[in-house]
Amino acid sequence: MRAEVAIVGYGRTPYSRAKAGEPRLTVDEYIAWAADLALQKAGMSKNDFDGQGLGVSHAEVAHTVNWSAATAENLGISPRVLLRADQGGASAAAMLIRAAAMIGTGTVDRVLVVGADTPLNIPSAAPGLPLSPERTRGIFWDFQGPFGVMGASAQFGLVQTRYAHQYPLDDDQLGKIAVTTRFHASLNPGAIYRKPFSLEEYKESRVLSAPIRLLDCVPIVNGGLAYIVTSAKSARSITDRPVYLLGAGEANNYYRGSRSQPDITYTGYTEAAPEAFRQAGVRHEDIDLFQPYDDYPFVALMSIEDWGFCRKGEGGAFVAAHDLRFDGDFPMSTDGGQLSGGQPGGAIGGFMPLIEVATQLRGEAGERQVKNAAIGAACGFGGIPYGRPGRSCVSLILGREA
Repeated sequence: MRAEVAIVGYGRTPYSRAKAGEPRLTVDEYIAWAADLALQKAGMSKNDFDGQGLGVSHAEVAHTVNWSAATAENLGISPRVLLRADQGGASAAAMLIRAAAMIGTGTVDRVLVVGADTPLNIPSAAPGLPLSPERTRGIFWDFQGPFGVMGASAQFGLVQTRYAHQYPLDDDQLGKIAVTTRFHASLNPGAIYRKPFSLEEYKESRVLSAPIRLLDCVPIVNGGLAYIVTSAKSARSITDRPVYLLGAGEANNYYRGSRSQPDITYTGYTEAAPEAFRQAGVRHEDIDLFQPYDDYPFVALMSIEDWGFCRKGEGGAFVAAHDLRFDGDFPMSTDGGQLSGGQPGGAIGGFMPLIEVATQLRGEAGERQVKNAAIGAACGFGGIPYGRPGRSCVSLILGREA
């Protein structure tokens, strides 16, 4: 797979908190907007994807049996291949792997991958808790809802509590991640929250679901993102700044230990990341920037560990010892991440780490540009299974050079 495909364009719409008086776009409008931005970036037309590939990420607002085909119809594209991913925040990363496979077999030469969601347009029982079918069936209501586990903050609060029981962890370490993402967001015009806050303000923010604080929580937004991936040969004729996929790994429904009593402080990155490094032929010290799926600082910290940048239980010490800013020795969440940039629905936020790596490697990050960025790592992280973190974990390593 190494350097057989490359990203040649990407798009990210402005995000909306859907406040009173703001126009509320539909999910289809956000998809079309993001796709158009990606096509403009690549200097391509939607007609270039007739007979090619279209990838569509699951959206919480769109529950239909033929969502990807309907999206093709709405965009006015007649693709040969449709890809659809419903792996939550791992969807964008997973579709890059599937698109690469399709391109590798010669089935298609290029794939437009789109995703958008408008969770704030859905009637809600409480802020951030849409009344969608996903929230009213299966393990959520059978085993969690009846006991007061009302969403991701409560779920990750339980996992974080278990982690802190086993390993050293303090508020200063988690707060450093949150403060740094907001600093990066202050340099990103596309971020939803751009006013920096201090470590003291982080620690003074109210506890929502112990030990999760207000400033630990990702802000839900409406918005859309897209990217275009082509064969490496075509990429060189489309742009002088292709971003090559060097390596990828994926793990779904990962258990550490027994299925009845797994160690919930580990994620599937422990399997996915080594495979990505093996394919890419690079080492941890070669990574110039790390883009975790960071809906909570604790998830970013676990990702650092499970990618192998440090041993399990040493994530807090690693964060304390390193400069996470774009000009530091371990640049992380350089666009503000989801923590300050915003999460457009439970699935579409997963486009952000991938697109930020592409932005940095193309040298298009403006004030937050990582100097001489040549190799970046991006995370896909989707779903919270019962009693464990991360139903789907995808590790991607991308590079400026083939």
